[in-house]
Amino acid sequence: MSIKKVHNAHIRELLPELHRSLIEIVSMMNRPERDVELLSKAGLSLERALFPLLVLVERLGPIGVVDLAGRVGRDYTTVSRQVARLEELGLVTRRSSAADKRVREAIITPQGKVATDALDAAREEIAVVKFADWKREDFDDMVRLMRMLANTMSD
Repeated sequence: MSIKKVHNAHIRELLPELHRSLIEIVSMMNRPERDVELLSKAGLSLERALFPLLVLVERLGPIGVVDLAGRVGRDYTTVSRQVARLEELGLVTRRSSAADKRVREAIITPQGKVATDALDAAREEIAVVKFADWKREDFDDMVRLMRMLANTMSD
């Protein structure tokens, strides 16, 4: 079986549609009402701006605040204050990095893990409804291709 590679002309032709799709997805993911729905389904009264940080700390932590700020596209000082708020709520702790003592890392606490588990369950409940009419192969392909896209973009 030969593997056909994508030609530059094909990439150039379809890139605008890919870009529009990514913009739509990111726009939908960033809508405040989506966050409110997810927090409500999870039974959390967390400030809307804090929960994406909490999830990233759980998924990627321990993580430095500068790295975290870069990943969410926010100013370091803003994210530092928000992480401090998560720490006040008992959802994360901060410590000096083992690799570089100048770097402060955020780590999920057991209470924070309970909150992210509730968010995951709520996200799952929403996704099951959204993808209910999809064919299994289409869903599997989407997951595989999204992972491939994420890997390609992170290179």
